[in-house]
Formats: sequence, C-alpha cells, structure tokens
Amino acid sequence: MPNMINQKTNMPVQDPHIRNKNFDEVALGYSDDDALFEAQRCLNCKHMPCVSGCPVNVQIPDFISLICQGDIKGAYNKIKETNYLPDICGRVCPQETQCEQKCVRGIKGQPVGIGRLERYVADWYSQNCKDEIAKIPSNGHKVAVIGSGPSGLTCAADLAKKGYEVTIFEALHEAGGVLIYGIPEFRLPKAIVKKCITQLEALGVVVKKDMVIGQVLSIDELMDSGFEAVYVSTGAGLPNFMRIPGESLVGVYSANEFLTRINLMKAYKPDYDTPIAKIKNAAIVGGGNVAMDAARCAKRLGAENVYIVYRRSEEEMPARNEEIEHAKEEDIIFKVLNNPVELIGDENGRVSKMKCIKMQLGEPDSSGRRRPVPVENSEFCLDVDCVIIAIGNSPNPLIRTTTKGIEANKKGCLIVDDDLQTTRSGVYAGGDAVTGAATVILAMGAGKKAAASIDKMLK
Repeated sequence: MPNMINQKTNMPVQDPHIRNKNFDEVALGYSDDDALFEAQRCLNCKHMPCVSGCPVNVQIPDFISLICQGDIKGAYNKIKETNYLPDICGRVCPQETQCEQKCVRGIKGQPVGIGRLERYVADWYSQNCKDEIAKIPSNGHKVAVIGSGPSGLTCAADLAKKGYEVTIFEALHEAGGVLIYGIPEFRLPKAIVKKCITQLEALGVVVKKDMVIGQVLSIDELMDSGFEAVYVSTGAGLPNFMRIPGESLVGVYSANEFLTRINLMKAYKPDYDTPIAKIKNAAIVGGGNVAMDAARCAKRLGAENVYIVYRRSEEEMPARNEEIEHAKEEDIIFKVLNNPVELIGDENGRVSKMKCIKMQLGEPDSSGRRRPVPVENSEFCLDVDCVIIAIGNSPNPLIRTTTKGIEANKKGCLIVDDDLQTTRSGVYAGGDAVTGAATVILAMGAGKKAAASIDKMLK
C-alpha cells in the first residue's frame, strides 16, 4: 500500500545561524529510512504525468519503484539512462515547476519529493559503488563542443556513448561552466561537478581548458581541422546592468563577477588571495536564484546586513521557494517593492548609499506579471558598501561576431531550427546561448536534443 501522508518527508538541513557562517552544504540529504518512506508516497501512475514535466525524460516512477524494492543501484542506473547529471539535478533543479508540478499527489497535498529522491539515489551510489565506465570504440566522427556547462556536458556524454570522438573547449581554467563559477558550494559542492567531468573523460571525451573560441581558435578553424559538427553551449555569461548613475563605483559588482570570485576563485577561503573587500552592508538587486545565491554568499563573507532589493512583490519573485525560505532563515533582509535609482559614492569613489524609490504593482506586462510603478515622493537611501546587480544575463557575442553565417536575434540569442542547427550548416547551439538565462535541466535537455540531431546528421 502506498504511503498516503500528504506532506513531503522533511529534508534535514544545517541550522540557519550556523550555516550562514560557512560554505558547507545546507541540505544534508535523506537517510535510507527517509528515502524509503518518501518513495512509498508515489502512486506509480500508469500514465506517468511527472515524466512529461522532466526536460530530460527521466522515468521517474520506475526509479522510485526501484527504491521501494531496495535496489538503489538499479534506481541510479535507471536515472542515468536519460540524465547524465543526477547528483547535480537532485540539488539544483526547480522540480517544483517541472516534474513535481505534474505529480498527482500534489492535487490534495504536497507532491512526491522527486528531486530529493534523485539526490538520495545519486549520493548513495557515489558512497557505495564504483563507477563502471567503458570507453566506446570510435565511429570515426569528430565533434567539438564549445562550453562545459550542463548543456555541453550532456551533449558530449550522449555523443561519446555513441562512439563519437568529442572534444570540449572551455574558456575558463576549470571545466563545469555555471556549475563551477555560478552556483555556490553550499548548494552544489564542487567535488560533485569534478566527479562528473572525470566520468566524462573516462568515456573518452577530451576537455581542453583556457580555450576561448572566437579568440584562440575560430569555429571555422575547428571545422577545417576535422571536426564535422560543432555544438555551441556557451551559456549566458554577459551580465545586464540597470544603467543608473553610480554603477561604475568601487564595490559595485555584477552577480557573475561576485559569484565567480567566490566559487571559482575561492574568495571565501583564507588561503586564497582573491580580492573581495570586507563587506558590512550589501544590497543585491534582483529576485531570482542568482540574487539569492549572491545574498547568501555575502552573508557568509561576514556582512552584517544583506538586503534583497526587488521592484515587485515576493509573489512575483522568480527564485525557487526553497531558496527564498533559506535566505530568510539566514537573516537576509527582503526589501520588496523597491527599486534603485542611483548609487552614491564616498570621497574615495566607493559606493556608500543606494537611493531607492518605493513601487506599487499596476497592470500586467508582457510577461504576465503586474508591472511595478513608482510611488511619487517615496525616495529613501540605504547605507551600503557593496552592491551586487543580479537582474539577468545575455549570451556573450563573441561566437556570433567571429563566425560567418551564424545569426542571432535582437537579444543576442543564437537562432536555431527545430533540430537546434544554427543558420550555419553543421553548427548547432542550445541552452542559454539560445534561450537566454534559464535552468540547468533545460540546458541539459537542449544538450540531449543537439546530440540526437548531430548523430542523425552525421549518419
């Protein structure tokens, strides 16, 4: 009989007032008993609505059934049939708006904790099993993947399993893309990402770092050197700014720069000399997951007051509910319905105040959310010595401006057809480079689709 309790099994977490001073993982994972109890909440629906909500088509009822049977290794292998990164997806996927949103148990209660179970299975396998990876004999075809984020890793893995000789070209000195430079250690331990890269190399994939395609080599040179197809998965790493006075002051960061200094360059470790000035009062502009990550990092770096400044209400925030709740528990101060209009500096050129105006919600805009409207004569100032702008990113123009035949739309996103082929024959693209900033799992879905399209084309 299924477990008919309407609430998800709680995930153990670090105490908020301890974790906001360290970079250790916040969520501690299910025990064996927790996982079994939660797995038994699954009704094993024959029509499997949850699967339709998964961008990589994980057979969710099947892997959960295997947990109920005590076959955790089998559950892991079932997930890996379609998802190359279960350790990562179980931690950072927005399951609440994807697979769990489709779960029948969510009609009269909370959905099954699919993401928590996926993480449990991946962690159990990592702790109890040795990877069984065999390199597939080459089929004689060479494919280049530009970018080693979730989309590039997924595409490379799917192609390598079919015998393609795949080389990944990564611009930074570590592979992993946004998984390494963007998502903090307390949400996604970097050892997990590095393990995934090692597994990929065991499949025969070659990873070349410090390779900025468009500068070190062009796509034309890659194709002239024997690569028969190229997959562009360069993400959306170009930060957007508000274009208000004072954004060039010392102490003003894009979220990309701030998180890269912390995550990739280890600014939070005392034995690293990555520069980030001591922060007392930080304001983060934005309401998405990146804003939450930046705010929680600033708190862990010792900031006394950390503000989330967001022009809409909390209901309109695009961040995951879990991230918002964790931020509140860690004493992040939410200043919703407020919008910065100017940053003011001190005599040394460092930001010292953020001038804001209060907002109210008007009619819905093109996104369907109510448009924020300024309230007259409501300006006020926050004392700050650090401002982090987290209002989104756009694709870097380097690829499209150095490659003939590749076209982009007015937002800088590469134009692709239904098979993810760009306007240049043999060059495919996916993930944030095509959609703009989105989620890890959607980027992975694009990587899978591109791999299938490249395989079809080369065959």
